[in-house]
Order: sequence, then structure tokens, then C-alpha cells
Amino acid sequence: MKEITAIIRRDKLPETKKVLEDLGFPSLTIQSVDGRGKQKGMVCDNDLDPDMPEKFCTSVKLTPTPSTYALEHTLPKVALFVPKRMLTMVVPDDLVTKIVKSIMSVNQTGKTGDGKIFVSPVEGALRVRTAETGGEAIA
Repeated sequence: MKEITAIIRRDKLPETKKVLEDLGFPSLTIQSVDGRGKQKGMVCDNDLDPDMPEKFCTSVKLTPTPSTYALEHTLPKVALFVPKRMLTMVVPDDLVTKIVKSIMSVNQTGKTGDGKIFVSPVEGALRVRTAETGGEAIA
């Protein structure tokens, strides 16, 4: 078993959920998270407005996005974080590649901030209600 953790753009969540459901994996955990990668919290203007034409997105036209925490608290330096969605699911080993490729196909826009996918080993699983273990617990 493997745990797949995908950090994706907020607007890609419905499409990602649909592709996972179509693959037969409707069970997942979704969290709202704030974070930053190489862009250090800067997002392109048209990442904030998806209807804005691509030509307006240049490396010069970056806009800082303070986190919710920074807006609600007085900080000496504004912490810049981008709001994302984090999906977590545990799947059988033989389906990891198929699921990761499906998540990639939906979320890959080619722009900074498309997200990350992490795959980690899972030593065991236990369904609390029935005490099923292993693969039976994740099905």
C-alpha cells in the first residue's frame, strides 16, 4: 500500500475528484492548506483570475499573496502563502502509477504553482468499525 498526497490548485479540486471517482477511488481526505514553493508565495495575476489571458502572465507581473493568518495578525514581515488543497489517499501498490498520472493530467497547467505529489509507503491499515486490516481496510 502507498499513500498519495497531492497538493493542488483550489480550482482543480472538482476535476481531480471526478477523475479519481471515475478510476474507482472516491475515498480521499481533503484539507485546505496554505503554503509556498519556489515562487515564495508570489502568484501570477492570472492565477488569481483564470479568465485573464495568458499573455498577461510574465515573470515580472507577480503579485504577493499574504496568508489568511498574516491578514488577521500583526506580523513584522508579511508571510506570503498560497491557498491550496491537499488530497490524501491510500491505494494498492499496483495502482499508484495510474492514479498519479491521472492527477497529473488534470493539474498540469505548465505554470508555477501547479502543485506537488508525494508517494509514501504505508506499513498497515486498520478499519476501526470492522477491524479489517491491510488491503481490505482501504477498499
